[in-house]
Amino acid sequence: MDTLHALSLLAAEPPGLLPARQQMALSLGWHIVLACFGVAFPSMIFVAHWLGVVRGDAGALVLARRWAKVSAVLFAIGAVSGTVLSFEMGLLWPGLMGPFGDVLGLPFALEGLSFFVEAIFLGLYLYGWDRMAPRLHLLMLVPMAAAGVVGTFCVVSVNAWMNNPTGFRMVDGEVTDVRPWRAMFNDGALLQFAHMWVAAFMVVGFVVAGVYAAGMLRGRIDRHHRLGFTVPFVFASVAAVVQPFVGHLLGLRLGESQPSKLAAFELATTTEQPAPLRLGGILVDGEVRGAIDVPRIGSFIARGSFDLPVQGLDTIPVQDQPPVNITHLAFQTMVGLGTLLALVAVAFWVLRWRGHHLTDHRWFLRLAVVAGPLAVLAMECGWVATEVGRQPWTVWRVLRTEDAASTSGGLWWSLGVTTTVYLLMTVGAVVVLRSMARRWRTGEEDLPVPYGPEPADAGAEPT
Repeated sequence: MDTLHALSLLAAEPPGLLPARQQMALSLGWHIVLACFGVAFPSMIFVAHWLGVVRGDAGALVLARRWAKVSAVLFAIGAVSGTVLSFEMGLLWPGLMGPFGDVLGLPFALEGLSFFVEAIFLGLYLYGWDRMAPRLHLLMLVPMAAAGVVGTFCVVSVNAWMNNPTGFRMVDGEVTDVRPWRAMFNDGALLQFAHMWVAAFMVVGFVVAGVYAAGMLRGRIDRHHRLGFTVPFVFASVAAVVQPFVGHLLGLRLGESQPSKLAAFELATTTEQPAPLRLGGILVDGEVRGAIDVPRIGSFIARGSFDLPVQGLDTIPVQDQPPVNITHLAFQTMVGLGTLLALVAVAFWVLRWRGHHLTDHRWFLRLAVVAGPLAVLAMECGWVATEVGRQPWTVWRVLRTEDAASTSGGLWWSLGVTTTVYLLMTVGAVVVLRSMARRWRTGEEDLPVPYGPEPADAGAEPT
């Protein structure tokens, strides 16, 4: 796209488009990390609590209690950011929510119900330590985890619908014949949810394991830290190995459903058969520069065959092409980091099986600490790739983003307020979680439960 054409498109954009995009990117990018904890953390807490209740492991029960308190803090902050997002959908994108509100209402309603169910059972779990029978208390985590998964599916199904619109008909510019269940269970919903669900376990597993790896780097080589590292790292390892296969299945659909996104992923300026895999590189004045081509692998990744063609950008009208460089680099960063994390996980368990305990090596602990932020970055890049790659469409081939955005020029104030709120919540979360960790290191366990471990000071009166 030449400079004059880009400037003409920019001049035609409604005044609310750029701030709407910036605010939505900030809100979703921030909230998605908390959503991952809602999906994956209850399962990890369940394993730790199960070890405590069924196996009689007092240390695991301490771990479950601590993780539950962390989960409560993150849930409270996520409730705020999720509420902000619910208002943003109508405020920033009236062109989407106005015509398609009936189509998208069902998954949003079910997500709200899931949120309340998750909140109820989280409360029961937090306050049930000294009031419930051990196994009944453990079971409170099951509906809590299920609600997190259902809520996430509902939200992801909306995004999948934007990529695969169905469940309605357009008649004279009006949305008719709405079938909300068909829209919710659109052709891309299950695979896109699976991709996000597995990503959640990668993110939470590596982040939590990294926290305990950092503790071990500071000399806290005890069973508590080893168990706190191992449980989430197991989840993260399985997710990291499974994720490339799920992503590959999801990507195979792009050749037919969104060829422009696939062309941007592969940096394919022209249709090639077979297509190479281009590592790195950017598009400058219509030419690929700085890329390393690996023959035939592009066709295999994109089409599942070493010989099938990958459609090029030259077959896509300029006004329908996504921002190619952002899409391509985000996609390759996601794939590269995901592959690296999978290799780290496989290497860890292979070497452990052969008798090498990598948690005794500082170089590996440092790698484990870094793996958490890398997993978050990989997930964020994945969302950038899929969302930017769909542009210029909010609803693929139905509603252009410039037509969905608000026309208000005052959205810059909304962006400023939202940025301030998220900054304050981030600082608050860090301060609270660090304070909790500091108290725990001094022995303030506060576990007065009939089936739990003895307090740190056995002679002291319970508080």
